[in-house]
Order: sequence, then structure tokens, then C-alpha cells
Amino acid sequence: MRVLLTGFEPFGGSAVNPSWQAVRLAEAAPPDGVSLSTALLPVVFHDALVRLRAAVEESGAEVVICVGQAGGRAGMTIERVAVNLDDARIPDNKGVQPVDEPIVADGPAAYFSTLPVKACVAAVRDAGLPASVSHTAGTYLCNHVFYGLMHHLESGRPGRRGGFVHVPYLPEQVPDGDKPSMPARSVAEALTAIVSAAVTTTEDLKETGGSLH
Repeated sequence: MRVLLTGFEPFGGSAVNPSWQAVRLAEAAPPDGVSLSTALLPVVFHDALVRLRAAVEESGAEVVICVGQAGGRAGMTIERVAVNLDDARIPDNKGVQPVDEPIVADGPAAYFSTLPVKACVAAVRDAGLPASVSHTAGTYLCNHVFYGLMHHLESGRPGRRGGFVHVPYLPEQVPDGDKPSMPARSVAEALTAIVSAAVTTTEDLKETGGSLH
């Protein structure tokens, strides 16, 4: 089974991005029976989707999992839905800051992940790490890439599945310990569990994963 993992370059003044660090660590120890490739995406609107589409086609991946940073979240969050909206709170790494713009003109309002989201959450928890379902990927580059991925897969690539995972800060990003964090190796372990669940689960778990707000 061919799987593509993507991570992002640093942004917002940070020197690191935990998504890329963890993706590279996961690449070094893929699950049995998985051919794992990786791609680094720029934190730049439009450019990120160009690189993503190229990586999907170059890899021939049957499962694509994009990974991004969600500073402030305490565990791995497997995203369930991507919305057709760019509303950037800060500029990207080229100074672009779209506000209230569609990602794909005339595209559907949203796409659901085609990963077994709840099974992925369960796999991470079974590995002894925190995880939950998330119903918002934000309106910055993570959601931009998530929506762009699902639109690309929906457009004539039957059978390929994809989704998005958010990861916490690294400990070195919060030296004061005032926000949750997770070591890169733990994040990589969680990503490996998610990959395993994604390639072996044909029907998602039927259990609660919703939220009240």
C-alpha cells in the first residue's frame, strides 16, 4: 500500500514546524506492508496545492494524509471536514492574506475526509497518546490544503483516500510550558498508528466522536 504523508515548512516566525519533523521521523519507520513517501509543502496559498498535487501524482499514493500544526491543541486531532473558504488571520510566507475567498471557485461547500477518522483516533489512543475527532481545520493553510486535497482526489481519482491530521506544538516551541505540547517522536508514533488504521480499516468505527461546541 502506497501512502503519502505531507508536512509544512515553518511559518508565523517559528523556526520549526512539528508537522514536518514528525512526518520525517514516521517515514524512517513505516508500518509493515506500507510504502511511505513524504512531501514538504510551503505555507503559501496556491503554491501549497501545486506542490501537493504534484506529490500525489508522483507518489502514486492510494492514501494521502496531510499533517499540520495546531498550536494550543493538546493531542492529535483527526479532521473530519474541510470547507471551501480561505480567511487568513495572518499572511502566508509570501505575504498573501486572502479574506473570505473560496479555495475552488464553484466548488462544493465542503468535503468530508475519506479516512476512517474514528478508527484513526482509536489507534492513536491504543498507542497511549491523546487523540480526538476535530470538526474544524480552521481557515488558514491547513484547511486550504485539506480541501484542495479532497477536491483533487474527487476529480477523477477513484479509490484514492485522503484526510488531514493536526498535531500539537513541540516542547521547544513552548519553553514556558504555558501551552500543550508533544515530542516529535510521540507525534511520529501517532502518525504511524494513523497510517496503519487508514490502510487496514475498511469500515469506520461507529462510536461517539462529536462535540457540544
